[in-house]
Amino acid sequence: MSRRDRYYPRIIAWLRIALPLAALGILSTLFLLSRNIDPTGSIPFTEGEIEERLRDQRITAPNFAGATPRGDMITFTATSAQPDAQNAKRLLSDDLSAKITLPDGDLIEFRADRGIVDMQSQRAQLIGGAVITSSAGYRVTTDELDAALTELDANTKGPVQAQGPPGTFSAGRMQLKSDSATGNAQLLFTDGVKLLYDPSN
Repeated sequence: MSRRDRYYPRIIAWLRIALPLAALGILSTLFLLSRNIDPTGSIPFTEGEIEERLRDQRITAPNFAGATPRGDMITFTATSAQPDAQNAKRLLSDDLSAKITLPDGDLIEFRADRGIVDMQSQRAQLIGGAVITSSAGYRVTTDELDAALTELDANTKGPVQAQGPPGTFSAGRMQLKSDSATGNAQLLFTDGVKLLYDPSN
């Protein structure tokens, strides 16, 4: 038997004792050297901010999604929202936007600075500089837009300014709805439409 063969079992036996002891020593050192943490100092909000959030019941990045019977996917999102103090079934939201994906792949998007989402009526009001865009090339601006959460149904509350394939135009009202015959999405401009035709389109 070689000298190596005689010492090998002894080395293994010592390592079985020494390595666990070394591990315990390292762990003990970590606990001893770790700094004390002040539990009150690690809270990221002031007491006033916490009370305000509890009082307002603010929700961050809420998401409302639905679909029409023919397969239009409708998604509403907001930066934040909180229950209406006057009506618990309504949410007051900031930076409200909507995205409608039609079955053929076309997109219609809404956005406004503020919004009211009424869960009872399943409708949303986009207030304050509402902008409507579509993948067909239309961009419409208005003060306020009323839209359904689960139907292809939206209409403005007042005049609109728009740009699109025909040119630049204005109207007293705009409505988004499904065509009664084909079911396809339609943007309808009514109440005194004025068009500045662009022949390059």
